[in-house]
Amino acid sequence: MSIINYANKEIQFKVVYYGPALCGKTTNLSHIHSRVEEKNKGELVSLATAADRTLFFDFLPLNAVVIKGFKTKFQLYTVPGQVIYNATRQLVLRSVDGVVFVADSQWDKMEENVESFKNLQDNLARQGMSLDQIPYVIQYNKRDMPNVAPVHYLEYLLNNRGRRVNSFVATATNGQGVFATLNAISRLLLQKFARETEESVSNHQKPSSPATSSALSGIAAGLARR
Repeated sequence: MSIINYANKEIQFKVVYYGPALCGKTTNLSHIHSRVEEKNKGELVSLATAADRTLFFDFLPLNAVVIKGFKTKFQLYTVPGQVIYNATRQLVLRSVDGVVFVADSQWDKMEENVESFKNLQDNLARQGMSLDQIPYVIQYNKRDMPNVAPVHYLEYLLNNRGRRVNSFVATATNGQGVFATLNAISRLLLQKFARETEESVSNHQKPSSPATSSALSGIAAGLARR
């Protein structure tokens, strides 16, 4: 769940980029990090394993609205794509607020996409969570490759649950679709945060955050203009 950091006056959201090996998770984060102003971002940290790595950094959106003195910060993580590092995947998913599932559009990667999506659901279940509870979006990456599956087939394979979610085509190597994907998951997180805050107030409970729905909508609009 989102963290309210009263010391730093920040509302922190954790977003995990999930998907099979070499699907473009790292490329997404590297592109985002390269486009955020230095003063608004932390260091891009790489935790290397023998044959894979996990990346993470945090940033303040350029047009973030200050909510009663609190700024909105997003923490972005990738998981290692190789199956042998599943324990690391589980660790990275702890306290996740939202997920971007990055699929490889190439025909020969379909089985890996499906296996990785199932693995995501299994690892969330281990922590008492499910895709029915958290915001997520799907990105169909590598659309510039010569042998890609049609988007409607990728939708059939991966966006076939009872709740269809937003999906985006992308070529992360040149930035196409990268910020559209990030903006979408950010808006979903902000909307969920506002909804839960309003429910807390309506139930006569002490609000767990300093948020208001109108202010959160302003943040989402700022992200959408990036």
